[in-house]
Amino acid sequence: MDAGVLADHQIKAMIADARIGAASPILNDQVQPASLDLRLGDVAYRVRASFLPGRDRTVMQRLEDLTMHRITLTGGAVLEKGCVYVIPLMEHLRLPEGMTAAASAKSSTGRLDLMTRVITDDGVEFDRVPEGYDGPLYAEICPQSFSVLAQPGQSLNQVIFRQGHTFLSDAELAAVHAETPVVTGDPVISEGLGFSVDLRPESGDLVGYRAKHHSGLVDLARVNHHAPEDYWEEVRTSQGRIILDPGAFYILVSREAISIPPGYAAEMAPYLAMVGEFRVHYAGFFDPGFGWDGAGGAGSRGVLEVRCHEAPFVLEHGQIVGRLVYERMSARPAALYGRAIKSNYQGQGLKLSKHFRS
Repeated sequence: MDAGVLADHQIKAMIADARIGAASPILNDQVQPASLDLRLGDVAYRVRASFLPGRDRTVMQRLEDLTMHRITLTGGAVLEKGCVYVIPLMEHLRLPEGMTAAASAKSSTGRLDLMTRVITDDGVEFDRVPEGYDGPLYAEICPQSFSVLAQPGQSLNQVIFRQGHTFLSDAELAAVHAETPVVTGDPVISEGLGFSVDLRPESGDLVGYRAKHHSGLVDLARVNHHAPEDYWEEVRTSQGRIILDPGAFYILVSREAISIPPGYAAEMAPYLAMVGEFRVHYAGFFDPGFGWDGAGGAGSRGVLEVRCHEAPFVLEHGQIVGRLVYERMSARPAALYGRAIKSNYQGQGLKLSKHFRS
């Protein structure tokens, strides 16, 4: 197998070889162009605090010390805002030598401000599965803005599989852009592709949304259902800047349209302190084909999930707020992100999660 991020048909081969197993048969629609959707199991453990197991300790051993109560998800259960839960996932892994895995919140999960991270036995990092790992997976979930109604089988996280070295150098990314542009305008390439915030839309003055503090429940099973005005305040400006409130959560959009060509995947890099008093995105993955013309994605923007920290912060139009790190694929996927697999956010602009009426 060539070095790179595994493609959909390679993930299916791992399932067939029992390298990826599950308590319930894995469904075809769980396999994305470069990732696998992970499903919630049927119980949740309400814990006192977030934790990592640490070396030579299992998640279940730590749960014996930290669990406050056990919740059955069958039929639906409320995960309350501000509380921490650990949920065993249906899937488990048996990775071969030379292969690692990395997890991330799915796009809709991040847009709900639903902090969710994967942990493993003996784990010393969130969302990282070490080479040769053989064991179960767990989701740690902490709703930040809205309480949610969750059920078994729902997918809040996804996982990619990396064989060997996958990341592009800046020179390699510049060469890819010269052949197939990865961004509109002149690229800002430094340890990945820099992107900025759009606070001067082509029409109107709507630039984003801010989560309301005292909203109702979000039912994760209901798509295009909830009224946006019950959960979000519109953020408008005609001045090309906004002031972020400490502790507030915002949905904004990138100024640039982004493209992920078929032979590549990308990851939103974690927040860097030097860009300001805020965090952007839950380090999500972008599948091959996102924003790519050939998959119907021309003009796709990056949606930014922004949380302000200790001090109010003035955010200006065009300010660099994050970066995308590109990775090579081990093989071209059989299906690309886009219309063919009914992807929710191809060709997107400023957009809330799929749970809200558009």
